[in-house]
Amino acid sequence: MPRTRSAAPAEQPKSTEHKNLMAAERPSKTFVLPASTSADARLVSLPNPQSTELNRYFFCPERGLFEFTVVAAPSHQPRSILFTPCAREPISVSDIEKPTPSTGSISKKADLLVATPIDPVFFLVPLLSPSSKSGQSLYQPLDDIIDSNDDLPPHLRHVLYDDKFRNTLLARAEAICDTVEAGDEKMLRFNETKLLKELIAKAERMATQGLPPSLEERFIRQALAAPLMSVKRDDVVTSQTPNAKENDGETSTNSDERQDSPSTMTTTTTTPSVSTPAGESTPVPQPAGEDSSFAENVARLLRISTALAFMKESYLPKALRTRIDELLAAPESPLDFKPLTDRLKELVELRAEAHSSRTMSDFSRKRGLDEEEVEARAEKKRKKDEEDKKAKASESRGVRDLKKVNTTGMKKMSDFFGKAAAKKT
Repeated sequence: MPRTRSAAPAEQPKSTEHKNLMAAERPSKTFVLPASTSADARLVSLPNPQSTELNRYFFCPERGLFEFTVVAAPSHQPRSILFTPCAREPISVSDIEKPTPSTGSISKKADLLVATPIDPVFFLVPLLSPSSKSGQSLYQPLDDIIDSNDDLPPHLRHVLYDDKFRNTLLARAEAICDTVEAGDEKMLRFNETKLLKELIAKAERMATQGLPPSLEERFIRQALAAPLMSVKRDDVVTSQTPNAKENDGETSTNSDERQDSPSTMTTTTTTPSVSTPAGESTPVPQPAGEDSSFAENVARLLRISTALAFMKESYLPKALRTRIDELLAAPESPLDFKPLTDRLKELVELRAEAHSSRTMSDFSRKRGLDEEEVEARAEKKRKKDEEDKKAKASESRGVRDLKKVNTTGMKKMSDFFGKAAAKKT
């Protein structure tokens, strides 16, 4: 029977509006900038407060300084971004009949650089600290301190001398400096204690607002989790049966019941664990004989300490970080971390004791996996699953059907290609 071919579809009118999107000529970056910025807002290259290397920042005289936080897609899930122009409403009938061709582009990387506020005080610390060229413990105007540094990058000098941003800059400089009035201007001198108080105030605000759940789980709950203490079952039975000689039969029966009873198992094994599984929340354990207020105070101090460590590592030079640590450990520190240090020291001793008791009491117990080993195994399993999916996708239908065939009782192909039997003479 001859085959018939369907009629060809009517030719559609060509439209210049739909075109194949081309990739960007150069690697483009996607910035998410704050709204309601002034016309003088610019992208500037400023020295990083911690490493002094030039990084890109966003500066608005009215809104302040912003650093860029990179939000990247996972490596195993590559993504891209489609850029298209904003659609506008047609003005006349002619615009509807002749649409304007739109151009678009695709960025191969879906990384977003989100502008987040940064305190200008971190850019002033390298200029005002005694280690800079501004002088050793001298009262000076801010303009003289800036002028004494001849090697300032041009963009940083532009930010420091901006008239609209001047009042904000002076206010932040006074927060970390001692000031004296000299005529119509103020003289500044760097004060490490005031800088420490400013950092503690920031850390307390972070602790009050709450750390992200991932940081709270890793740095707070797991750090304050009490270890699992092993208790021998024989000791529990002996302590519960003091008059074993009087009632031998009854005592043996009761001891067997106590060993198998749920209450005994709960008493001997139920204690907070050292490691917390991912995705589960574990309450912060309390030390023996202390109320919940003590545990909450220790957790609050640990949140403040974590926030301080983040700011020191991200925004302060190495020499100044050492000096801040010395001030925190001094008796006249603005914040007393002694309850936290005592509790952490106690937990270290408890973990060492629990580890030694488990090692001596049970030699058959396998070593627990570290977090890195668990992540490595999960990553290895994920790669294996991806390879299996790719292998299944590349298989043909015939190969998949052959795998479903029941080969029970059938010889293997290798049996037909074995060595020939020796001939009889």
